[in-house]
Amino acid sequence: MNDEITNNGQDESLLKKIGRAFSANPTSSDEVADMLRSAENESIIDASALQIMEGALKVSDLQAREIMIPRSQMQVIEEDWSLEQILELVIESQHSRFPVVGESSDDVLGILLAKELLPLVLSGKESFNLKGLLRPATIIPESKRLNILLQEFREQRYHMAMVVDEYGGVSGLLTIEDVLEEIVGEIEDETDETEAEQISKIDDNLYSVEAITEIDDFNEYFDLGFSDDEFDTVGGLVVHAFGHLPQIGESTSIENFDFKVVDGDKRKINLLEVRKNDL
Repeated sequence: MNDEITNNGQDESLLKKIGRAFSANPTSSDEVADMLRSAENESIIDASALQIMEGALKVSDLQAREIMIPRSQMQVIEEDWSLEQILELVIESQHSRFPVVGESSDDVLGILLAKELLPLVLSGKESFNLKGLLRPATIIPESKRLNILLQEFREQRYHMAMVVDEYGGVSGLLTIEDVLEEIVGEIEDETDETEAEQISKIDDNLYSVEAITEIDDFNEYFDLGFSDDEFDTVGGLVVHAFGHLPQIGESTSIENFDFKVVDGDKRKINLLEVRKNDL
């Protein structure tokens, strides 16, 4: 009997807490977020639940363009690549899905699942029909709402979407993991490595810079004003300055900075040595 009274008292106390936290009718997502924080302060929900709920609210307001992997950072396979070239990229990137393109990155032929290559590797085949292995590519506009996209990911059972701009050009890609990470936070697996600093100081006025460093981050680090209208990354800016895809050891100058390529391959540059010259 005493236990029943105690439990009823606990239930009543919890109901009062819920009532206080949600006593008003919210008229915006900001008000809902405030109510959720109040519920966390009242110990009705814990911090982890609050983070997920706030993430879900945030996703409903975001568009694909805001979290997509930009075109400059996409790992793509070209239709005329050999099996050896494709496997090299699969091993290096450790991704499970890759857009396959034709004459340009705007010509998306389909999506290749890395697991489709396993039978070819085991059989020792050197020739294969790449187009025959492709899954249809899902195309979405930059303005696609993430909550709608997540629902489509689930209902239509695809995991990657190509994002296009108003002119039909590919501007980036999105995966279901990208959307889920906006809700629950960073999802790491056994293949993820600890993220290194993209800009690190080597010596006085000498720096190591990852080519995928966004121009905004580069500008903030060095207090600069390089434009990102045409290029999203330092690598794109540097390749444009060269006028061609540079080889390791080549150097170029932009304003009072010298850029030297220290790592890359026949498809892209990976790492730059940057020297800041005193004016």
